[in-house]
Amino acid sequence: MRLQEAVFVGAVVVAACVTYTEKAPAQEQAPPTTVAYVDLSRYAGTWYEIARIPNGFQDQCVWGVTAEYSLRDDGRIDVINRCYKSDGKLDEAKGLARIEDAATNSKLKVSFFSVLGWRPIWGDYWIMELDEDYQWVIVGSPDRKYGWVLARSHALDDASLDRILALLYEQGFSHQDFQLTQQRGPAEP
Repeated sequence: MRLQEAVFVGAVVVAACVTYTEKAPAQEQAPPTTVAYVDLSRYAGTWYEIARIPNGFQDQCVWGVTAEYSLRDDGRIDVINRCYKSDGKLDEAKGLARIEDAATNSKLKVSFFSVLGWRPIWGDYWIMELDEDYQWVIVGSPDRKYGWVLARSHALDDASLDRILALLYEQGFSHQDFQLTQQRGPAEP
């Protein structure tokens, strides 16, 4: 009987330690870094989503996810996000971005919610990594809850993907948090 009790107590202690370790708060990371400078005229245009950290506001997006950025005369940026839903219908969200760090243009705030022109909700949009030829970009939020890999084409070559995975790791992201985006629809070649 004593052996069984000892085994039981030992199992409870091990289970408690495992539970505590799994629920213990992660060591707080410093915010990710952003690129030194973004030429917004080169950044403007259409970007294809290659991967994202799943989020509630894109649950309806099944394939063909794009983001289009257009510079405005007032210094802000018009944003149009598009994707296709499971029924094949196009979903579109229009938003507005503003520059938060004018020295680098790498920290922006984006809003997709407007009440009679008033925008009470803004989200962080940090440009963390950017290909020197503006062919791909890693963007996200400083808390790492949101993240996207975007490219100028529907797909990236293996060398670019390997580089991006290494950069995600350096920025404190887990590549396992990202989900690849299907760019071609079911009827497309």
